[in-house]
Amino acid sequence: METFRFAEPYELPSWPFTPPPELGGTAARHPIVIVGGGLSGLTLACDLAVRGIRSVLLDEDDTIGVRGASSRGICYAQKSLEIFARLGIYERIAAKGITWSFGRTFSGDEEVYSFNLRTDSVSVQPPFINLQQFYIEWFLVERILELGLTELRWKNRLTRIEPGEDGVTLEVDTPAGAYALHADYVIDATGANSPIRTQLALPARASRSTDRWCISDVRFTKPLPIERWTWVDAPFNEGRGVWQHLMGDGVWRMDYQMPEDCDTDEISQPEVAGARLREQLGPDVEFEFVWIGPYGYRDHLLERFRHGRLFFIGDAAHVVSPFGARGGNTGIQDAANLAWKLALVLGGHADASLLDSYDAERRPAAEKNLEVTSRSARFLAPRSPAEHTLRRAVVALARHHAFARGLVNTGRMSVANDYPPAPHLPEGSRTVQNVALRAADGADTTLMQLLGQGTRGLALWHAPGAGAAQAMSAALAGLPVHLVALGGTSALPTFEAGEAELAHLGLAAPDSLLLVRPDGYRAALLPAPDPDTTAEAVRTAFALNRA
Repeated sequence: METFRFAEPYELPSWPFTPPPELGGTAARHPIVIVGGGLSGLTLACDLAVRGIRSVLLDEDDTIGVRGASSRGICYAQKSLEIFARLGIYERIAAKGITWSFGRTFSGDEEVYSFNLRTDSVSVQPPFINLQQFYIEWFLVERILELGLTELRWKNRLTRIEPGEDGVTLEVDTPAGAYALHADYVIDATGANSPIRTQLALPARASRSTDRWCISDVRFTKPLPIERWTWVDAPFNEGRGVWQHLMGDGVWRMDYQMPEDCDTDEISQPEVAGARLREQLGPDVEFEFVWIGPYGYRDHLLERFRHGRLFFIGDAAHVVSPFGARGGNTGIQDAANLAWKLALVLGGHADASLLDSYDAERRPAAEKNLEVTSRSARFLAPRSPAEHTLRRAVVALARHHAFARGLVNTGRMSVANDYPPAPHLPEGSRTVQNVALRAADGADTTLMQLLGQGTRGLALWHAPGAGAAQAMSAALAGLPVHLVALGGTSALPTFEAGEAELAHLGLAAPDSLLLVRPDGYRAALLPAPDPDTTAEAVRTAFALNRA
């Protein structure tokens, strides 16, 4: 029997347990306590710290990632990368990860279609970077420690929570004993098996799929093309689905769809996983395993993401199947949506009603992701003869007709969700990409760099006149918004943007003004702005307290 090589296991960092002051009898009330040091919890803590907001983060472990596993999530979408650029860790991610935008989809041995996600993008960030999730979490922890405003409490396990009308009490267990913790707001970022959700018996729409997959994380002696390749019905996998794409450290993620009644222990044996690789890539392929593991998937969706002073983000609020990378990316974007709202409310600038908009925006986003991923799952694992027939017809048509290629559903790649109309967003909203801007002195900047300067929005005004700019500046004085010009001859801070960037921003016409929220979403687009209307748009979008 062939003996397969395994790479040296990753050595994940660990951080020391420090007895919290409550164990010494010091009682304190904290503005924000985050429970869970995974992707969404760390993103929220980092985002708050960048905005100058202190928080306490509890994690029952003393490291990041999953012990014994090389990776979980690996695909980070443009919106998430733009958030990481604002938080100050994007350059590290780009240097370590694999940037890609091109993908190919196959049926049998034939390419059905290909796509380039860069085609419609004007962002400084690429459509996707692949990187093992623990690296993202590692970079976030180091950035949080650098900022110095977050108390990271390792080996602190939540055992009980008591929500109240004016705050939340938590009971926490540690290696040095148990203590009580009091907070104005608590954010549950504990993941799919949230103990908080379980203790409070919060209703969630849930289902579990019978579809089964097996991951092989592999290093090859001879590299494969740096593209996302997908097979709907791979001949080397008994007509079932396969994905392959590269992530950090030269490791390839190979996902194989398995029979529903498979033995998960058996399909994860090195000799079985090795046979699958040789069937796909030839008997002489040279490789070493980094990790092998089976998985199934489930989904759930909380009825509400806010319960008084308790918020749910990431997998604690919603779980979707992994197709299209809509899990971790959605949790990152949950955190970015909530952070600026908490910052304005805690700073006394915004009415507490602004916090209601978290559920009003992020729950519809989760519903849409669940709808999209469920359709992908049905296409990849048809449940009836009719669904099998439909898939065969779509794939056959896609070989010859462009209209059918969009129906081949191997996982719609994650995009930033639109938001529906609501009191703070009368016209609804969509994301604004991180466009490049150039100052008069030739210095380059980006929209995210401008948004990274405190908790304030941006008012991007195309070619305003000098007199109008002076009146607008006076009207917006004291409001959390930075007024800048894109071209023109005013005395405002002025930048130049290309035609494609202006078109994306909705500012092709001179004198139009775009109000961008601190999370990079459009708050309002004003074709002919006047000072009073613009100031009112800011107050509405940010739920500002009115003196």
